Amino acid sequence: MRRRLAALALLPAIAVASNAYAAPNDPLGDLIGSVISGALPGAFNVKATLYHAGAKGVGALDSLGCKVVAMRTVAVDRTVVPRRSVLFIKETVGLQMPDGSTHDGYWYASDVGGAIKGQRIDLYTGRNSGSMSQLKGLNLARLSAVKVGDFTGCPPQ
Repeated sequence: MRRRLAALALLPAIAVASNAYAAPNDPLGDLIGSVISGALPGAFNVKATLYHAGAKGVGALDSLGCKVVAMRTVAVDRTVVPRRSVLFIKETVGLQMPDGSTHDGYWYASDVGGAIKGQRIDLYTGRNSGSMSQLKGLNLARLSAVKVGDFTGCPPQ
């Protein structure tokens, strides 16, 4: 029994000594590890809603005067996410785009809306309500968004 207790008493000292030889800080490795584990650095949770061009009051242009782009344009609260931000929303990776390609998860904050307050976003899906079906399988109450950059001009088509 005494040997067991003595061994348990040494465990913290062994752990401290083994940390002395730990690898140096590796930001790239940390980023890759967080992507694999699903915990992205700088991510914040948002509640999302969907909108389409046939919706009441929705025009063909965003708040920057640019053409809205299906599965790319996102409306934001500019006090939380500045307009012209590029957001990565990991839950949208792999969804089918209107042209048949696969979504890469990048969205462009080029629109605002009166009902978009706080950590809430509005994803533009396309021309009619049928365009929303692609995103209805997502848990819109909790998406993770990461600001990964800024864009100039209008979002890419």
